[in-house]
Amino acid sequence: MRRTSGEMRLSTCRSRALLRVALAVGGVLPLAGCAGAPSITIAGAYFPAWLLCSILAAVVAMVTRYAMVTTGLAELVPFQLSVCLSVGVIAAVIVWRIWVAR
Repeated sequence: MRRTSGEMRLSTCRSRALLRVALAVGGVLPLAGCAGAPSITIAGAYFPAWLLCSILAAVVAMVTRYAMVTTGLAELVPFQLSVCLSVGVIAAVIVWRIWVAR
């Protein structure tokens, strides 16, 4: 089935309008984060808060792995990497929401 020239112009017009909207939204979205990065002062130096939360996530994941191995839970729990990673990420998100995000 062939399209008529009117149908082709209409679909081209719609795709151009959609492209304009996508470019406008894509240009505005990055400006939403221009308020400044939350940082924490430690010993006179500024550290990004997300970095400290990610370090906390890694430490909590390692402690979770150690606890699973010492209690024997490691033999029963499948997908241990996913479980330990999830526990670490949950801890980091909780700390982020309490400490940094208002």
